[in-house]
Amino acid sequence: MNTQPLRTADAAVDPRRFTSFAEFYPFYLTEHSNLTCRRLHFIGSTLSLACLVALALTGRPLWLLAALVAGYGFAWIGHFGFEKNKPASFKRPLYSFMGDWTMYRDIWLGRVKI
Repeated sequence: MNTQPLRTADAAVDPRRFTSFAEFYPFYLTEHSNLTCRRLHFIGSTLSLACLVALALTGRPLWLLAALVAGYGFAWIGHFGFEKNKPASFKRPLYSFMGDWTMYRDIWLGRVKI
């Protein structure tokens, strides 16, 4: 496990340094410390799931595009507008995607506050 601090006074952490999702997820949570950002992630993820249900029910591929726009759109507004950071999805897309759904689950379980 990497024992370096997540942030230094001089520079932000490069999310590519993490070698496992278990190492990445605590960092992911620090990048979502703003309550409004987390709420926007939750709304976007919920809308994405609704769009995927609509895709399954209708077979119309436009719902897949709507799911992506809802999920990433709300998340990026949260990051750029409220958290004031760049989404980790730009450098660690798979871990970031996993983090989105892990945080979504943790919100439902009451482990992460919204």
